[in-house]
Amino acid sequence: MITTYDMLNGLAGGALIGLSAVLLMAANGRISGISGIFAGVLNPRAGEWVSEWLWRACFIAGLALGGALMLPLVPSHFHLERPLHAGTLIAAGLLVGVGTRLGGGCTSGHGVCGLARLSPRGLAGVVSFLLAGIATVYVARHVLGGAA
Repeated sequence: MITTYDMLNGLAGGALIGLSAVLLMAANGRISGISGIFAGVLNPRAGEWVSEWLWRACFIAGLALGGALMLPLVPSHFHLERPLHAGTLIAAGLLVGVGTRLGGGCTSGHGVCGLARLSPRGLAGVVSFLLAGIATVYVARHVLGGAA
């Protein structure tokens, strides 16, 4: 059951994501597409300035650090009612990575930033993400018989 507390958490989280996207655009002139930022850390382009790599690395480190700091503060948000098998988590991560590369970006780049800029490519990405999510839940619940 969704509570008012859950809704306020979602509202606060969404506002913070939007604010961070606006701040990154204002301060750096960059889109807050996490997959592109992460790819730039793992595989920097030739001739790219160290500062270009550094802001990306700091951004990714901040995401990880934020989650790590929240774990002891609100451990209930990290509890899974039905823990998943490690193989399932690895497969899911790989599928998300492949989908992100195939779609030319992730939900933050297409959804948060793309829709805000009225990008047709962003809208196509979001529609694709939603349809894939709906299909995944349908298959998991009605074909495989699990509770997704």
